Amino acid sequence: MQFKDFKYQRINIPKIKEQVAPMIESFLSSSLGEQITIMKNMNQIMDQISSMFTLVNIRNSLNVKDNFYQQEQAFCDHNAPLIKELQHQFLEKISQSKYYDQLASYFGLFLFQKNHLELKTFHPQIIPLLQEENALVTEYENLISQPNVNFQNKMYNLSQMGPFLEAQQRETRKEAQLAVSHFFAKNESDYDHIYDQLVNIRHKMANLLGYDNFVQLGYDLLGRTDYSQQQVKTYRENILKHVLPFYQMTQQKKSNRLKINKLESYDKKIHFLSGNPTPEGDTKTKISNAQQMYHQMSPATKVFFDFLLDKQLLDLESKPNKTGGGYCTYLPLFQAPFIFANFNGTSHDIDVLTHEFGHAFQVYQSRHFIPEYRFPTLEAAEISSMGMEFLAWPWMKNFFGSEEAKYKFLHLSEGLNFLLYGALVDYFQEEIYQNPHITPQERKKIWRDLEKKYLLINEYESDLFLEKGNFWLRQSHIFSSPFYYIDYTLAQVCAFELWSLSQKDYQQAWETYLKLCQIGGSQSFLKLLEKTGLKSPFDEKHFKTIVDSITNYIQKIDDSKF
Repeated sequence: MQFKDFKYQRINIPKIKEQVAPMIESFLSSSLGEQITIMKNMNQIMDQISSMFTLVNIRNSLNVKDNFYQQEQAFCDHNAPLIKELQHQFLEKISQSKYYDQLASYFGLFLFQKNHLELKTFHPQIIPLLQEENALVTEYENLISQPNVNFQNKMYNLSQMGPFLEAQQRETRKEAQLAVSHFFAKNESDYDHIYDQLVNIRHKMANLLGYDNFVQLGYDLLGRTDYSQQQVKTYRENILKHVLPFYQMTQQKKSNRLKINKLESYDKKIHFLSGNPTPEGDTKTKISNAQQMYHQMSPATKVFFDFLLDKQLLDLESKPNKTGGGYCTYLPLFQAPFIFANFNGTSHDIDVLTHEFGHAFQVYQSRHFIPEYRFPTLEAAEISSMGMEFLAWPWMKNFFGSEEAKYKFLHLSEGLNFLLYGALVDYFQEEIYQNPHITPQERKKIWRDLEKKYLLINEYESDLFLEKGNFWLRQSHIFSSPFYYIDYTLAQVCAFELWSLSQKDYQQAWETYLKLCQIGGSQSFLKLLEKTGLKSPFDEKHFKTIVDSITNYIQKIDDSKF
């Protein structure tokens, strides 16, 4: 059965309640064996719901103008919190079980640590707020997906603007940046209103649940069981301390390569006078090259990539009314991951293909686990995606031909520089949720000040919209997944460790990666690292070693030949 044949059936909420109620009521009076069976049956019901809700989300994001799936998305947005309430009632019973220790031994302690956070972060009182939050996030995603960027008398969506933002002609880049800014400026008040409501809703939820503000609630919702806000703060400081000098060095090298004395904001996406590395061929060629790569990488990747192609579980090309960005999700009923991307002809096509394949490969290795263990927590999940980007390096010649070395230089240096932006996004959100009642203008000033500190963007020449501090409006995570961004940087440091290992012993790097994927989400972030032999990004000494090793690699390359 292919993806197009996956049958959608709206979840019957009253029927689900009827099914679940006796399971909840009888749980505490049941024997240990019966409790285990009830928990497994509950997982099957939740897999059914999750599969239908995810199918709606995928089909809605493939075409936000599809009326049927628009309505179904609204249905899911409204009913997801009601399902959460049922889960909450069930978790309360599990927490009261006289067989609690035996259940923890059977399912693994981490599940019960996660359950503890689930109980702490939900109360029926917040259901209307969760429904409102879901509707606002969908409104934002619909707004950002419109193919309404007016550039050179044609209309594009944001993904399709990618090639123009890295064009070799400087005037084209400048014009493209202004066109994107104009796209956002047209709806600036809508974005401001949506985010203002989201911040207020999240603050209200935090207060109702007994938190001072949303920050710790945000951490708890992400299942962060083994590190604190303070550790993240120190980690952000380490990024500033150790990565900013590298960024300054690479900016100077870039300035020399481009023969531009003063780099402007519209020079951000271009890196070489000869143009950025561009993958060869159309989407079909890229898929064929990827298939060849995954056939050679390992028996497991060979079988899995063929499975994705056979079931048509990839939608890679950018189209009008398709949501921007890329993601991987999972449909448990069909035991099928799904990869969503927006190819635009730039090197990002290969980044996103390898990245999302890494996610898909990991969840497929964990498909027989209980639902809570299929994906790790987000910072751990991103290691399998970012790690795969680097494990694909030996095959980059397939995609880039003579530009292979140029691609690797860019991929590695920009990967490290990204940590600064990731830290900025995290710092910004912390400031916003600690001060929930400030105005949109004050929020923008905070963003603009942080850009100067982390990215050294002292001015946006001729772009008044970005000068006001509006760049973050395009960062969907800030709207939809608060505090899910520093995760990318933590995972990137771990992926760099895999890269470093692969330079010395590829087979060992692959085995470490495979072990990581096979553990899935059964361990917390730091425990997962411990079990695979990877080091913690919070360890400053290790962090500095990673930065130094990348610095040495980059400095040895004669980038003037690019």
